[in-house]
Amino acid sequence: MKSQAYQMSLLFDFYGDVLTQRQKEFYDLYYNEDLSLGEIAENSGITRQGVRDVIVRAESILMDLEEKTGLIQRFHAMREQLQQVDAAAQQILERSSLYEDDRIQALATKIIEISQRLEKG
Repeated sequence: MKSQAYQMSLLFDFYGDVLTQRQKEFYDLYYNEDLSLGEIAENSGITRQGVRDVIVRAESILMDLEEKTGLIQRFHAMREQLQQVDAAAQQILERSSLYEDDRIQALATKIIEISQRLEKG
């Protein structure tokens, strides 16, 4: 299972644009910059509880969006499927020498290249 910080960073990467500027700032400082609630509060001139409220609200918005859209879940499923395509193409490439067919090797190589480009984004 992935850590909560990793999950929260993914939520922010996928859906962060829907947050207000203040929510983005506090969320980023807390999860990505690893600042404490107290440090954020001190730098922002508000209470620690005020910072916590902003972050909790942002978390709620992002988790709700993922629950409704499932984009991150689909992203992970697609990456896994691309890895399976890549592995299958690698096996085809390895076995293609038995058939001495350059077309099979070229097609398997092309599939590998495409799947790796897609996985990188």
